[in-house]
Amino acid sequence: MADETDLELDELGTEDDAADVDMVRVGDSSEAPAAPKPEIIIPELPDSPQDLEAVYDVPVQVSAVLGKATMQVNQLLKLGRGAVVELDRKVGEAIDIYVNNRLVARGEVVVVEERLGVTMTEIIKTERN
Repeated sequence: MADETDLELDELGTEDDAADVDMVRVGDSSEAPAAPKPEIIIPELPDSPQDLEAVYDVPVQVSAVLGKATMQVNQLLKLGRGAVVELDRKVGEAIDIYVNNRLVARGEVVVVEERLGVTMTEIIKTERN
């Protein structure tokens, strides 16, 4: 049997012929047959908010991160009442909002009835793996 490199172009067929068949490697019969392609199942989206009632009472942890700082343990131990820790954010810069340790939004700090709150200004959409 001739090597695949010995074939002439006219022996390979036309582009129309190639469209009708799956691509197969020629000359290597030791390969195992290809595994079947996995089936991708896309769940249906709920038609109405009532379809989500089963998850309404599931607790989630929401965190609003004003900023972060890195310091050595000995610096941390020296902190006391009135100490100021400089964060990596500037005044007026958006804060990160996490739900169950996943970044979901950015927002601004607001005061609501003498308490701090967060207004979401941007929703972060990420690809699900």
